[in-house]
Order: sequence, then structure tokens, then C-alpha cells
Amino acid sequence: MRKMNAWRWLFCAALATAANWTAAYAGEANPDTQLPEVVVRGELPAVDPNLPAVHEGVTAKEIGETVNVVNSEDAVKYLPSVQIRKRYIGDRNSIIVTRTSGSLSSARSLVYADGLLLSNLLGNSYNFPPRWSMVPPEEIKRIDVIYGPFSAAYPGNSMGTTVLITTRMPEKFEAHAKVQSFSQNFKLYGTDSDYNGSQFNALLGNRHGDLSWFIGANHLDSHGQPMTFATLGASASTAGAGDTVVTGAYRDNDANGKPRVVLGATSIDHTVQDNFNLKLAYDLTPTLSAAYSLGYWQDDSDVSVQSYLRDPNGHPVYSGNVNIDGYRYSLAANTFQPGKRKEEHWMHGLSLKSDTGGAWDWQAVTSWYNFGKDEQRSPASALPAAQSGGAGQIALGDGTGWRTLDLKADWRPGLDKGTHQVEFGYHYDHYILDSRVFSTVNWLSGATAARVSAFAGDTETQALFVQDAWRFAPAWKLTLGERYEYWHAFDGSLSNAATTLGYSARSEGFSSPKASLAFQAAPDWLLRASHGRAYRMPTVSELFQGTINSGAIVNNDPNLKPEKAWSSEFTVERNLQNGLLRLSLFQEDVADALYSQTNVTVFPTVTSIQNIDKIRTRGIELAYQGKDIAVRGLDLSGSLTYVDSVILKNDKFPASVGKQQPRVPNWRATAVATYHQGDRLTYTLAARYSGRQYNTLDNIDSNPDTYGGTSRFFVVDTKVNYVFAKLVTASVGVDNLNNYRYYAYHPYPQRTFYVAVKIDY
Repeated sequence: MRKMNAWRWLFCAALATAANWTAAYAGEANPDTQLPEVVVRGELPAVDPNLPAVHEGVTAKEIGETVNVVNSEDAVKYLPSVQIRKRYIGDRNSIIVTRTSGSLSSARSLVYADGLLLSNLLGNSYNFPPRWSMVPPEEIKRIDVIYGPFSAAYPGNSMGTTVLITTRMPEKFEAHAKVQSFSQNFKLYGTDSDYNGSQFNALLGNRHGDLSWFIGANHLDSHGQPMTFATLGASASTAGAGDTVVTGAYRDNDANGKPRVVLGATSIDHTVQDNFNLKLAYDLTPTLSAAYSLGYWQDDSDVSVQSYLRDPNGHPVYSGNVNIDGYRYSLAANTFQPGKRKEEHWMHGLSLKSDTGGAWDWQAVTSWYNFGKDEQRSPASALPAAQSGGAGQIALGDGTGWRTLDLKADWRPGLDKGTHQVEFGYHYDHYILDSRVFSTVNWLSGATAARVSAFAGDTETQALFVQDAWRFAPAWKLTLGERYEYWHAFDGSLSNAATTLGYSARSEGFSSPKASLAFQAAPDWLLRASHGRAYRMPTVSELFQGTINSGAIVNNDPNLKPEKAWSSEFTVERNLQNGLLRLSLFQEDVADALYSQTNVTVFPTVTSIQNIDKIRTRGIELAYQGKDIAVRGLDLSGSLTYVDSVILKNDKFPASVGKQQPRVPNWRATAVATYHQGDRLTYTLAARYSGRQYNTLDNIDSNPDTYGGTSRFFVVDTKVNYVFAKLVTASVGVDNLNNYRYYAYHPYPQRTFYVAVKIDY
């Protein structure tokens, strides 16, 4: 018989204990008493009170006091085991890092705003971040994070985390305006520059009887530090007589410990972004409301470069054969490649929701996200000639997007006793990807010409779910759920300049059972064991990318299997009257994990998205939050997480077996202290720590503390708020106060200063 590991035994033991303890406990307890699960914060979370999983949250007040917020994703950076891979202010690729998944697995997390899906599930990498920009920080009421795939109400992408953003609607006339500026001095290799930016936003709202509305606008102008650097491996070739003698190169070792030369800084992004948001809500009856949301976001991005190389006359060098210390290095035309990008995205959301508090409630939510314009331009020639135009390429993604529909009902039979609360519903999503690359005679302003390449495809998922939270005894609650998903991939195609080839359609169905048992051992003690199955379907880009060779598609597997996870969690929560202490043990066993890797079992080897046979992740998480600790006005929160994430089987790349899953650090910690000096002045000191992690499946990147590596970090942040009057609040803050230099392949921001003034009427 197959042996069960300790984590599965722990869960089964908890279920068995329920049968033994229930009769005795029920005989002693008052049958009309229902002990609530512990909640510390004064504001109720937006999650279902019967949610069978750990969840953490932060309110708008806490965000305003503790976090230097520019974009909405900043708000969650101090929550346990959550990290946002945000490389610079205005970064469009802000990926969620969870306790079981790294920043290379964007499709293993979900983000919703008022039930509208913001997750970009067109792909599974840093290029497919949630669309945080559709939610201005000023509209946020609170954010809640759910850990693990233990609720049947959410799809298998929830195997990492699910982020629920709740926005608010006005009860009377409101007007808000904020001006913010920020600056960092960034030093690395030959770069020593200030990178600055500013943000302006305004929000108006009111309520007229049954109608309430918000309208907001935001303008962000940000200069990011270099994201990449032009490098070449150390050369052994002697320079020739015609090679340009240059100075200014830097030498160091790459992430794998190999010597290299650093030639200059690239991908220096100046981004100008504008948001417009409209929200309308109407109370059709006292218990039935409708809401409409419109989001518009545009970005105008200009990517520049900086060459460190100088010829004998002091002029910058961008291409050609160069002589560095007597050795030849060949610089391609795209070694220092500038670029431009223009984007316009639209989102529409419509919801209808009942709130009777009786035996039945229901809601319907539908959304449409559309890439109205997505244009990226790059030159074919080298600088400085490319500054004035010339041939190049245009990559287009307009027409890409997704549509969703969610129908859900809550049934509460025996409402007076509260023994059962049943939730069931239907989900539909349709993802459309359309990516094309064309040549152009002028990369700055020319029209598209001949096609270079393209790939496209659709995926569609329909799901049914049911979940019952059964309080079968006063202190016991058993939650059982089931989710069935039917997935369909179709219309896939791949093109080069002359040929278009299609993919066969695929359809598969999956069933995901869930179970959770909670025991209120005492008024201040809660124990819960949860176990669940989750399937994460391959995304459009994972399925339909590749290349065409000799009339066939290669470097691609359209028959990729879905990721399949069994997740378990055992949690103990202790109410400390003015605080909450939580300890969670968790494990995730993933079969057929999707990663880009090289299949070394075939010749020639193939590098593509492939299934890894098995990855096991287990860990322990300790979290605390408390108010008025030691002295009145001092709030403390923090977390400590240890994770052991190991590749157990990978037949296509055996060198990775026994190695750590990429981008999942072994240790993480957060700590936040906020002191309220009266009603007007608050001080916050916060810290974030992340331990050793790897970029590669075989963990050969032995030099993490350099560009291209993925390093440890310990970062201290601070913020001070002062309310001058009821209408005016000023704040100053610093992120990375200790100026820690750290990397997730790209360099993260160094010490960054913030100043903001906000007017609230």
C-alpha cells in the first residue's frame, strides 16, 4: 500500500478526531451556541465567513498609514508570504510571489476586484501580470489574500494565492486629490543617476437616492532605473588591428560564476501612464443592487540605453568589433536597443447582487478586458543611426483579451440554527491571444509591412461548483466542496514570414474535491485542517508558441498536461484579545508542473515549455497582528515563513532532481510597527526579508548577488503621516532605507524617497 506522508496523516487524524470528540463535546455545550471563528480587525473581511482556508487582510486605513503606495499592488507587500515582483515604479509586470510559487509562475495566483477578474491568464511568466492598474489605490476599501486552493468557489489557479480587492462606494459627496513625487539615486556599474517621478490623481463621488457613483483619474510619470545590462562572456580572442579600442567596460562574474564584461545599461524605461475609472451602483430594491465599472488605462513607454564604452575621442560606442584590454568583443546591432511602446486597455464589468440575509442570496458578475492598442517598436540598426529612424519591427497585441461570467447562489437552510450554508455556481471564461510581428521601414513612425511572425489561440473554461459548510456540532464545522471544470483550447496557429500552421483543438474535464474541518477548541482557540485538489490548465501562450522548421512546428508541445496539485494545510489560531497569533503547516504536491526547460533525453535537445513530473513544497508559517501593544497606539504585525520546495522527479532534465524550485526562497519574514501619536501623527517602520533562491531548475546559479542572479534581501521601509486639518494629509517615506542592493534577475530599486500631499473633502 502506498505510504502516506506525515502531512496527509495529520489531516486524516484531524478528521478522525472529529468523530470521537463530537458526541462528548455536544453533550456538554449549549446546542444554541455557535462560537464564531476569531476575527481581530474591526472591519469585517470581504471573504466568505465560511472560507475553508487561511486568509489575511489589510484595510484602507492601514494601507494609508503603513505603505508608500503609488500603485495598488504596493498595498499587499507586508502580508505574510506575499511578495510583489515590482522592479520599478510604473512596472507593468508586477507578478505575485506566493509561499509555494515564484515569480516565474504568474498563472498560479488570482486577483479579483469586486468579483471582476484582473488576472492575465494568457500566459505563465513575468509577461502576464494582473492588471492592477484598473484599480486606483484611492478606491480600495480593503484587500484580502486567501492562501491555497481549498475553496471550490475559485479555479485551480488559486493553488498559490487569491487576492480579493474590495472597493467602496460613497454615501455622500466626496472629493479627493493627491500629489506625490518620488526619487531614487541608483548606482550600479557605470550608472550613477537620479530616477524621479510624480503622480497626480483625483476622485469624485456622490450618492443621489438609490444611485451612487465614483469617477477618478490618475496620471503617472516615472523614470525607472536600468532593468538590464549589456554583457558578454570574457573573451579569449586577441583583438585585431581594425577593432575600435574602447574604455569604460566593467568586469565581474555572472550568476553562474563565469567571468564577463559589462558594456552598458539597457531597458531604462520612462513610462507615462493615465487611468480613468467610472463606477456606478444602483439599488433596484432594498435587497437587490446593480453595478457597472469602466476602466481605461494607457501607457506611453520610451526605453533608452546607456553605453559605458568610449572610443579614443570620448564618443559612446554601441556596435561593431571592439578592443577591450587587448581582446576582441563583437557587439551586435541590438546590443544597445532602444524601444517604444504604446498601450490602451479597456475593462468593463457588470454585476447584479442580492443581499437579503435570508435563506437565499445570489449574484451575477460579467467582465470584458480588451487590449485596444498594444504596439511595441524596435530598430533593426544600431545606435546612433537608429535615433533618427530606419528599418525595424513592430509587434502588435491588440485584439487580445478575455471575457468572464460568474453566477453564484447561497442557500442557508435552517437559517435560525445555521447548520448548513451551501454555495454553488457556474463559471465561464474565454481567453483570446493574438500576437503579430511585422517589419517596417521606419521603426519610429512607419506603418506595418511584411509579416515576420505571429501566434494566436483561444482557451475556454466552463465550471460548476458546490460547497457546503456544515456546523454539525456547536464547535465543529465541516466544509466539503467539489469543482468540475471543462476546458477547451482551439484556433491555435503559428506563423513565420510565409507560412501559417494550425494546431488541433483540445478538450479535457477535471474534478477537484475539497475538504476542511474546523474545531473551535475554546473561545480563543481555533484549529482547522484543509485538503484540496486543484488543476491549473495550460495557458494560450504555453500551448501555441514555438517555431516553424521544414514545414512543421517545433520547440512546442500543444499536448501539455495541466498542473495537478494536492494541497494540505493545518492551522492553529489563538485570539490574544488585542491580537491574533497563527501557526500554519502546509504542503503542496504538484504533478506535471509547467516550466521552460531543456529536454536532454532527445537529440538534438529541445528547449520549450515542458511538464516536470513532481515538485513537493512544504513549510511552516507564523503570523501575528496586534493593536495597542505595550503602549496605547502601537500596532505590530509580522510573519515568518520557512519553505522547502524540492523537485522530486523530472525525467526530461534529471540534473534538476533534488534541487530547489526556482524563485521560491527558503525563508521569508515581514515586520511592521506603527505608532499613533494622537489622532494626527503616525510613524511606521517596516522590514522585509527573503532568503536564498535560484533562477535555474538545476540550481547552478551559484553567484546570486549580481545582475542576472536572484538574491537574498533585507529591506527596511519607513513612513510618517501628519494630518494638518481634517482635509489635508501630508506624508513622507522611504523604501529600502538601508539601500540594500538586491536582484530578481533585474536589479530592484535602491533607496527611494516619497513625498505626498492629499486633500480629502
